[in-house]
Amino acid sequence: MDPHHPDDPRYDAETQAKADRRRLIRALNLSLAFVLTLILVYSAQGSFDWAPFAVAPHSVQGLLGILTAPLLHGSVEHIAANGVALLMLGTLAGSVYPRATLWSLPLLWLGSGLGAWWLGDAGSRHLGASGVTHGLMFLIFMLGVLRRDRPAIATGMIAFLFYGGMLLTVLPHEPGVSWQSHLGGAVGGIVAALLFRRLDPALPRKRYSWEDEEENLAPLDDELEPPAPREVPVLWVRPQNEGSRGVILRFPPRDPPHS
Repeated sequence: MDPHHPDDPRYDAETQAKADRRRLIRALNLSLAFVLTLILVYSAQGSFDWAPFAVAPHSVQGLLGILTAPLLHGSVEHIAANGVALLMLGTLAGSVYPRATLWSLPLLWLGSGLGAWWLGDAGSRHLGASGVTHGLMFLIFMLGVLRRDRPAIATGMIAFLFYGGMLLTVLPHEPGVSWQSHLGGAVGGIVAALLFRRLDPALPRKRYSWEDEEENLAPLDDELEPPAPREVPVLWVRPQNEGSRGVILRFPPRDPPHS
């Protein structure tokens, strides 16, 4: 049993809070390390010919870019936009779904490259991690839809609040933007959510103090609960003699008040 599962007898709020912080810090550090790797690769792009490492659609030589293109970027603005998205979405996904995120990353990565290679125009070059960011967004959103527990729904809403526009950028919208890699990453995120939605146990629901008070009052409520009709003692039994019609008590009239 997972040590932080709500049904675990070892579970308590303090232990869960520490586990949540560890997961959050680990996901943040891993996401930050990946973004720093992208920055280092971009700083070195001027010293080598990066074209063979980009995705070249419908080309056998361009298949190498499926593995390497997400590491390359075309401008500072390009890497800045993808870096912020990777940092936020990677931290969000890794802190709530650490196992599913780990297993999903290969699908997001390959889906991004395959979408660009298969749907892109011949002679073009596709590079950048935007397909991976779209995959993370769709992974988080779909896990919220499929799992439907409170943390999953909250995580999906946060991702949609900041990057809900990615639902539209999987279609052609701006020249020079690789919507094909966006679409491939999004499909990879949806498939990964369907495959790995049960890898992470549901996070325990936050317990409030008033719930403990209700449990403490439960025995008292049982004492105040009225007994069932069959448990009430009979104080008077109607005579079984059908001939007896009872006794009529006559009261004398009252004297009128004196004026």
